[in-house]
Amino acid sequence: MSLIRASRTPGAATPNETPPDPLGALDQRNLRRLMPLLLAAYIMSFLDRTNIGLAKERLEVDLGISAAAYGLGAGLFFLTYAISEVPSNLIMYRVGARWWITRIMLTWGVISACMAFVQGEKSFYAMRLLLGAAEAGLLPGILLYFTYWFRSEIRGRAIGLLLLGASIASVVGNPLGGLLMEMDGLGGWHGWQWMFVIEGVPCLFLAFAIFKYLPDGPAKAPWLTAEEARLVEEAVTREQSEGAEAAGNGSGSGSLLTVLRDKQMLLAIFANWTHQVALYSVVYFLPGIIGGWGDLSPFTIGLLTGLPWLTAAVGAVLVPPRATTPRRSRNFVVVGLLMMFTGLIVAAVAGPVIALLGFCFTGLAFFVVQPLLFNFPATRLSGKTLAGGLALLNTIGITGGFVGPYIMGYAEDATGNHLSGLWVSIVLLALGALAATRLRFSPKA
Repeated sequence: MSLIRASRTPGAATPNETPPDPLGALDQRNLRRLMPLLLAAYIMSFLDRTNIGLAKERLEVDLGISAAAYGLGAGLFFLTYAISEVPSNLIMYRVGARWWITRIMLTWGVISACMAFVQGEKSFYAMRLLLGAAEAGLLPGILLYFTYWFRSEIRGRAIGLLLLGASIASVVGNPLGGLLMEMDGLGGWHGWQWMFVIEGVPCLFLAFAIFKYLPDGPAKAPWLTAEEARLVEEAVTREQSEGAEAAGNGSGSGSLLTVLRDKQMLLAIFANWTHQVALYSVVYFLPGIIGGWGDLSPFTIGLLTGLPWLTAAVGAVLVPPRATTPRRSRNFVVVGLLMMFTGLIVAAVAGPVIALLGFCFTGLAFFVVQPLLFNFPATRLSGKTLAGGLALLNTIGITGGFVGPYIMGYAEDATGNHLSGLWVSIVLLALGALAATRLRFSPKA
């Protein structure tokens, strides 16, 4: 019997082979080109909104700002941020990402540096309100921008990489801020004044890089041919249209009422809000909590404050890419919220060493929950409705950044205990996990 060897054209797929995805290489190229600039922008924004955590004790000594006033000022940032966020995203949808993200960065860089000139509670409140309005729209704007470039699977990965910026900002920024705080007295300035100026000015230079190198969309990308840009745009448009129609949300030209009538979106918004209350309670008060454990230098406090963000980076890298099915996506959100719930209980009742481990365990889930919830709207909405839906998810969620610090500061002044306010976050996380059990992630998620 002779053996007949079938011939085939070189490079052609056999019946048992999966044809190569023509978009796979484009996705990787787009990630490499876009992520460095966007990640740098998010790192700087997170650093400039949270660096007051290291200044808390000195603001009390130098300016007489109490814990309750500090908590209120920390939270006021999120009120103007929330009010301005949906309009900001809708403006970006009209004028383009390059102009609008550049505008955001320029204004927040200037205002962040001007935090060095606050004189008391009133000016502290005013500057935090202005900073919130200036930065509003950056994160939801970038999330919307991702929907121009990536299908949901790759978009989830991009969101996870972006949110790593918060971990990088905290791991690097807390020790750096501690060192800058030790410049106290140099040139007649307090250390916190040097910190605000030195960490605010680089945003201005980064804004010019964004304006020069960030394209508004695939059609404007110099690294893509016209045919490659068309493939990318058609793929994301097709996926969003299919998801919106499957969810009963039509063509994507509806109003925010479309989002508010979607029970699944409301569940995602509530789960995200409980997560944000807990996250920013830790962000703004952990340096003060650690400072209360003993006679520690600003650098040591900054170094220890960065440890939970190391575990947050580990969670962000390892977990979201494994959310490959709707069931896994939902389960990871539920488990992440329960991990934060457990870690904060440990932190609230244990001694310093075990409490720090509790904060680190909480941190492990910080950016497990967010990437999955931020990817949720694009599986149900499209077009202008998606732009508003993403902003609304983040807008309502970010009000948790007001509630958490305000409660922490009020509870600290009322009880004299840095940790007492954590119990509100613990209860809310349990409710958020319960709501998340009802989420129904699309097969596209």
